[in-house]
Amino acid sequence: MESFFSFLEKRVDDCSSLLCIGLDPHVNDLSAPTAASARDFCLNLVKQTSRYAAAFKPNAAFFEVFGADGWIALKEVIAAIQEESHRMGSMIPVILDAKRGDIASTAEAYAKSAFEMLGAHCITLSPYLGKDSVDPFIQISEKGVFLLCKTSNPGSGDLQDLVVTMDNRPQTVVNGQYSASTMSSSVYLYEHVAKLAQQWNTKNNIGLVVGATHVEATKRVRAAAPDLWFLAPGVGAQGGELESALKAGLRKDGKGMLIPVSRAIARAEKPGLAAAELRDQIGYIKMQLNREGR
Repeated sequence: MESFFSFLEKRVDDCSSLLCIGLDPHVNDLSAPTAASARDFCLNLVKQTSRYAAAFKPNAAFFEVFGADGWIALKEVIAAIQEESHRMGSMIPVILDAKRGDIASTAEAYAKSAFEMLGAHCITLSPYLGKDSVDPFIQISEKGVFLLCKTSNPGSGDLQDLVVTMDNRPQTVVNGQYSASTMSSSVYLYEHVAKLAQQWNTKNNIGLVVGATHVEATKRVRAAAPDLWFLAPGVGAQGGELESALKAGLRKDGKGMLIPVSRAIARAEKPGLAAAELRDQIGYIKMQLNREGR
């Protein structure tokens, strides 16, 4: 059965890239503070960088700020990516960066908005409300999610680094009385999220957001979720170091990580060239790690 991540892996093979192009039309980067300018800004990036993109990641916030016109612009950008995919004969997945998370009935509406109205293939979600808030997004295996796990921002540790104790407590009988074992294990909250995601991934359409700015955490998450794909923001403007992140997070097959980059490409004099260079840099690091037996 086809799934979101089988589609993604096909695209990764087609373009020899793990680069995810972020589409973040900051108002300061636009020719005018309008939805039309945001659309044109993104369409230009798509045209220049599509051959190097394993995926595109439009950030909903930069379109929502323009109200209804922004939503129309976002839909047009996603449609343009699909047209480019058809032209090249290789589907480029669209990951809607919206970080949704709500009770199941509301989640159903969010899922319909992202997948049916906008035409995205995948969405970022907060797992804080539990699995029933995720389920509406993963009913169809071809549609995927990336769950926030260990995010790239400095304040991520306020909650994500809390230590939680997992009590197994098997029941035993001692002198006719039930007694719980004291066996337990402690993990960071983000590790628990990773383990849950690994369990929930029955349709191969769940991944994790793991910031490239947190190398040791990336290693822990990879140990907790050896099979999952990571969306690893933070390289470039946020200070994440590419080689360290790849070494910590790549799977043994040399896949399993998407590296999203927005400003370093969008603000380059030649975005296509910047994307090509980043794509090649990622490939070179992968080759070096493979030679080292990583």
